[in-house]
Amino acid sequence: MPITLPIEDEANDLLNRDPFALLTAMLLDQQVPLERAFAAPRELAVRLGHDPDPGEIAAYNPDELVEIFSRKPALHRYPKAMAARVQSLARAIVDDHDGDATRIWKDAATGKDLYKRVNALPGYGEQKAKIFVALLGKRLDVRPDGWREAAGSYGDEGSFRSVADIVDEESLGRVRSFKQEMKAAAKAAKPAK
Repeated sequence: MPITLPIEDEANDLLNRDPFALLTAMLLDQQVPLERAFAAPRELAVRLGHDPDPGEIAAYNPDELVEIFSRKPALHRYPKAMAARVQSLARAIVDDHDGDATRIWKDAATGKDLYKRVNALPGYGEQKAKIFVALLGKRLDVRPDGWREAAGSYGDEGSFRSVADIVDEESLGRVRSFKQEMKAAAKAAKPAK
């Protein structure tokens, strides 16, 4: 099942055909609404005049890239920091994967290996890497042996925990409810000061 987030069709199309755009969207998915993060690569493509390419972004003048990210409406709440993170991601793809983002998953022998490769990317931590492994498995049919285990609870079938489970407005609402419950539980678990 392809990625069908409740965003513009052009943005979904880009995420489905361009692995670097998908990795960029996942990287940007922090401290902004999910829809904004996953639509940002399409807006970046519009501003560049073509789909973003890891080699081009890696070599971009950092100040000019910040300017592109900062144009209104900004691509992220923190355009300067995120422009730098996207550029670091692009450099890692160029340096470690010969500029081909698909090699991150095509060259992975197992789910554990896939998780390790994603987790090694700049801007990706443990949770984001697990969510991305789940997204690849659930939406793009990238399923090396052990991918569900590598994705942790995000790989569970029938769950509504992350972007990997969103296919429409209803599932988006269910994921948001789950996240709110988790935040409330974490807050309740903290000792009072």
